[in-house]
Amino acid sequence: MAVNRVPVLKRCRALGLEPAYLGYDKKSNRTAKAGKKMSEYGLQLREKQKAKFIYGVLEKPFRNYYEKADRMKGMTGENLMSMLESRLDSVVFRMGFARTRREARQVVGHKHVLVNGKCVNIPSYLVKAGDVIEVKEKARSMQRYKDILEVTAGRLTPEWMDVDKEAFKGTIKQIPTREMIDVPVNEMLIVELYSK
Repeated sequence: MAVNRVPVLKRCRALGLEPAYLGYDKKSNRTAKAGKKMSEYGLQLREKQKAKFIYGVLEKPFRNYYEKADRMKGMTGENLMSMLESRLDSVVFRMGFARTRREARQVVGHKHVLVNGKCVNIPSYLVKAGDVIEVKEKARSMQRYKDILEVTAGRLTPEWMDVDKEAFKGTIKQIPTREMIDVPVNEMLIVELYSK
């Protein structure tokens, strides 16, 4: 499996992104250089790279998400964003059961997460409305989760989910719409890039 080993803050700087979207509380002290004007293709590519980087998705699965979003009813870009946001690793991060998106992916991969009582260790698993996501009983007592709760205590929970942080349990009320997703990506440019 391909692993992105580029330092997170360096990549954030290159894409002009705040590290907070990935769960890092460091500030990116320099944003992307405003040198030469970027071409239309360059802007579209940058938006796609931003979305892939934030959600930790490689090119081929990202392309598959796009094609699936294109077949769905409604706006392709909005469908794509709500699909990316409904990934299990993203949901675990949003619920505050992991400090960063990468850690959320690891938590899922280590079989610490149950969806509707069943163990799911696939970070790309798409949750549905009504799904109950919880951290396994055995894992809850680990020091790691106590530390995570301290760090994520002040994090706002999105309105499309109900979370009981003390019980390490959350319910998906609905699949998020684009307005509910606070990710700084212009999905229309991604659609333009892929529809060429």
